[in-house]
Amino acid sequence: MTRNAPVWLAWLMWGLVGSLYLIGFFQRVAPAVMVDDLMRDFQLGAALLGNLSAAYFYAYAAVQIPSGLLADGIGPRRLSSIAALLAAIGTLMFGLAGNFWLAYLGRALIGASVGVAFVTCMKLAGHWFPTNRFATVTGVALLLGNLGGVIAGVPLSVAVSAFGWRASMVASALVTLVLAGVIWLFVRDDPHEHGYRSHAHSSVLENGVLTPLRALRLVLMQRDTWLLFMAGGLSAAPVLVFAGLWGVPYLVQVYGLDRSYAATLTSTMLVAWAVGGPTLGAVSDRLGRRKLPYLLANLLTAALWGVFMTWQNLPTLLLFPLFAAIGFTSGALIIGFAFSREANHPGASGAVGGVVNMSVLGVAAIMQQALGRILDRNWDGLLVSGVRIYSHEAYLSAFWWLFICACLAVVAVFFTRETHCRIREGWETSASPHELQGVSTPE
Repeated sequence: MTRNAPVWLAWLMWGLVGSLYLIGFFQRVAPAVMVDDLMRDFQLGAALLGNLSAAYFYAYAAVQIPSGLLADGIGPRRLSSIAALLAAIGTLMFGLAGNFWLAYLGRALIGASVGVAFVTCMKLAGHWFPTNRFATVTGVALLLGNLGGVIAGVPLSVAVSAFGWRASMVASALVTLVLAGVIWLFVRDDPHEHGYRSHAHSSVLENGVLTPLRALRLVLMQRDTWLLFMAGGLSAAPVLVFAGLWGVPYLVQVYGLDRSYAATLTSTMLVAWAVGGPTLGAVSDRLGRRKLPYLLANLLTAALWGVFMTWQNLPTLLLFPLFAAIGFTSGALIIGFAFSREANHPGASGAVGGVVNMSVLGVAAIMQQALGRILDRNWDGLLVSGVRIYSHEAYLSAFWWLFICACLAVVAVFFTRETHCRIREGWETSASPHELQGVSTPE
């Protein structure tokens, strides 16, 4: 098996699992255009609504390490097809929920199931694409995911207005169910299953992946794992919290915009985030550097959030380029996934992906809930049609934490060590035979 798989086949295998990540991102930010409906149907304030939205994030974060270990163990095809089935069930549960707690359980099940998508995308990328394309391919995952975020903006807002939020969620559950079947039928874990050469690291092909406990122990012992864990979560949280929940009500209540126009503005941030991921990932691949582009992008992100916080009453037209710039530079978090993979044992690629990705949604979950509590603490009692209206000052009190997160991300990246886009040497002999588990490899 000396031939590489055709490019179209590699992208097809990867793209089908990537579609689950698209659906996961759609579900992640969908509550932003349903805030009024959810508050009204379940009689919620900002804190409880933050809890409902954060249920997805907490569950997503909780499954990241198990997902990484399962991706190494049973393979991306089995893991992602089962996950898509569970996501469909969770979405249906949320859409038909008659009370807050059933809706909460539905959101948690959605988060736990789609939480495997990004890890399995990275696992497949390591087998179907060469190492020097990893950041680019992972960046395309962000592009695909953010397409789901865009669909959860204006298109979902229009659908909710026309058919209601419940019918919209039921329809998305049916789409997810179909995807589960497609992944099961067509996705393959490694090119050798189609008769082509695998791009997995030589030590993995020769010895297999590490056992789950050994993989997790090695990953957690790496200093750079923890720095990139923090950098990823702290750089992603401001975008996910603002565009995924509080940005739309802020623009509606403070700027007086209608919901669809506000969703267009926040979708600008997500679209730019989607473009920034593959663009900055490709720049990193071409430069052969990880730390420098990641650090510079985070510095720019922090500066742009500083502009947003200190320039009061920005004209609406200036919000478009500002949100686009914030989203684009935040897309550099994709570099962190390639960075962390190269800093760790090649037989633990699923484990390191799960550990680092856990922070991306974990920090966002904490921030969504925390910002909701800050808003409720600063609420002056104004209600309109059963919906709480928060002042500009209340939002600013909450949004300062977005700027602080961006600054802390800069600090975390600063202390990492450069890998020069290569797996660090010395891993091949770092594990004894009983610490390895076999994988199916070509003869």
